[in-house]
Amino acid sequence: MRCLSVPPEDPIPAATPPGLLSPVLARDPYPAFRVLRESHPLARDEFLGAWLVSRYGDVCEALARDELVALPPGRTLAHMEGATHRAHRALVEPALRGRAVAALAAGASRTAHVLARRIAARPETDLVTEFCRWLPTAAVVAALGLPHEDTARVQRWCRDGLGHLGGGHHELDARLRPHLARRRSRPGDDLLSVLCAAEVDGRPLSDEAVAGLVGSLLGGGGEATALALASFLANLLDDPAQLALVRERPELIPAAWAESLRRDPPAPVVLRRAVRPVVVAGTTLPAGAVVACLVGAANRDPARFADPDRYDIRRADPGRLAFGAGRHACPGAELAARTAGYGLHALLDALPGLRWAPGFRPDPRGLLTRGPRTLLVRPQ
Repeated sequence: MRCLSVPPEDPIPAATPPGLLSPVLARDPYPAFRVLRESHPLARDEFLGAWLVSRYGDVCEALARDELVALPPGRTLAHMEGATHRAHRALVEPALRGRAVAALAAGASRTAHVLARRIAARPETDLVTEFCRWLPTAAVVAALGLPHEDTARVQRWCRDGLGHLGGGHHELDARLRPHLARRRSRPGDDLLSVLCAAEVDGRPLSDEAVAGLVGSLLGGGGEATALALASFLANLLDDPAQLALVRERPELIPAAWAESLRRDPPAPVVLRRAVRPVVVAGTTLPAGAVVACLVGAANRDPARFADPDRYDIRRADPGRLAFGAGRHACPGAELAARTAGYGLHALLDALPGLRWAPGFRPDPRGLLTRGPRTLLVRPQ
């Protein structure tokens, strides 16, 4: 299968704010984002039933507001408010930076090298199918201390609706139940043990609360990181000079990852719901209002970034909006960055001649979630 570049659409008129539900935006939302940013920084999308916010400063402010929570109602960190949110986040973030890192490193590094060696033996392969979809899920499964054989099952759940907000996935809850019981009686060094042993106001987290946090990590670590990893590899393969620079100077990998998240975030549109009146882009919106934070538009705001459409791993400050900001910053962002680093290291080690297959061009799709669905390459 060969994916060819889509020709540019006709210019979008600036007089009327473009709506997000147009199928054109799923192919390439950035012309519409530009019109919104320049002419309609706060616009009402009647078909979507949401207010669209597109400038960098306004999106940062909106994502940081306590009054805006994830929708639909749920049990994850992004759904929580006030003191409850702060207490749960204070439990998760140190764990993700501490004991879980060793488990993540072992699982991600081992899986990345196995996948890369398998790819190296083939004349041509699809990196999305054979690498990007497997590595992030395996890394989070390892960090949680779940059995490695659960990786395929979790990946299927992600495809069937376990998104970055975790949701109330009954199969996940049922699968976790015996593991939670064992961790509560015999905790180990993995992230699941940390969550089971954690307390809020002197009381342990409920099984439902732990399952919600695990769902967020599995959904985000699986779907969002897989899309982000696909865009990361596409950006480097599109620019052989920058790929060669990363080969020569692997210490640039974190900067290369951050720049890819800026240019091509895996979630260009993040929906939030106001739990009480809130000021967004200088306007007071009522309780119940839905706000679409256009992260993809903000990340290419020329008022914030020079030459914003260009992928440049030497960019001094690429920002940090792709995995949320403020209270909505994804606690798994550090795990995602480490996973991407291990993955690229493994590919560069095993595939010295990695390049696009003849005639192939990446074709990212989607709006709420976005990334290339195919990356056809020649490994050697």
